[in-house]
Amino acid sequence: MMDIDENEIRRPLGLTLLTGLYLFFFLVSASTFGNPFPFLGKIYEGSAAKLLVFVDSLVCLYLFLGILKRQLLTWYLVLCYNFFEIVNTVVNLKFISLAELEQIAGGRVNREALFTNNVAAALGILLLTQFIYRHKDYFTSRQKYLF
Repeated sequence: MMDIDENEIRRPLGLTLLTGLYLFFFLVSASTFGNPFPFLGKIYEGSAAKLLVFVDSLVCLYLFLGILKRQLLTWYLVLCYNFFEIVNTVVNLKFISLAELEQIAGGRVNREALFTNNVAAALGILLLTQFIYRHKDYFTSRQKYLF
């Protein structure tokens, strides 16, 4: 007979979907390596952008693994990370000019579409954060370390 972990049997669907979402965030973050990176109102290029993408990818990987292992510490970290992403989005919208974006993109950027897409992303992250906040009970592992 197969030996199945009791936590895996009782894993809620919401937690499984959340795990997949943070795996997707990790993959998206890692795929931007080598591209300009907007961070707190400034667009970074070159080695600074690569370092920021690397750190963001590591954080996303940690969050993915922490959610996968249902670590309570990850619940706090994912809330902080999501709020930071919302703040970063708002600061970038406020302080990065359209001219800077057009220079990086090499073409025209639609101001309304840029604003709409960023606000929609921030609201999506806010709703995701609300879901995570309400489901603290999914995070049952009190271990400090992932491994």
